[in-house]
Amino acid sequence: MSRHRGHPLTNLANGVLAGAAATLARELVSNLDVVVRARPMSNSHERMVQRLVAKAHLSLGPEEPAAKRRAGLGPLLGFANGVLTVALFATLTGRRRPAPPVAAALIGLGGMLVADGPMAALGVTNPRRWGAQDWFEDALPYVAYSLTAVATLYRLDRA
Repeated sequence: MSRHRGHPLTNLANGVLAGAAATLARELVSNLDVVVRARPMSNSHERMVQRLVAKAHLSLGPEEPAAKRRAGLGPLLGFANGVLTVALFATLTGRRRPAPPVAAALIGLGGMLVADGPMAALGVTNPRRWGAQDWFEDALPYVAYSLTAVATLYRLDRA
C-alpha cells in the first residue's frame, strides 16, 4: 500500500481518475445499449439544463444557439457528476475503504442518486413511474460505472 494513501489530496486525485474511468465505462455501456437495441438517446440531461436555466432566470441566448448550448451542457453535467461522485467517495473513505462489493454498491447507488435525484426534483423524470425496462436502462450503465470505479480506485490505492 502506498505511504501516501490516506492523504486527502492523494485520495481526491485517485477519486478523480477513478471517476473519469468509471464515467467513460458508464457512457460506453449506455451508448452501446442505444446501438444494440436501436433506442433513442436520452435527452434528460438537456432538459435538466433547460429547467436549471429557467429556475435561475438565466439565458443561453437566442433559441438556436441556446439549444446547442443545452446539448453541450447536458453531457457535461453527466460527466461532472460521474467524476465528482467517485472523487467524493474516495475523499470521504480515505484510509478506511469498505470491501470492494460494498464500495461498488455505494458508488453505483450514489451515482444514480446524484444523476436521477436532481432530475426528479426538477420534474424532468419521475422514477416512481418507471417500469422494469426503465430501471434496467438506468441501472446497467451504473453497474459498469461502479465496477470500473472500484477496480480503478483500489488499483490506484495499491500503486
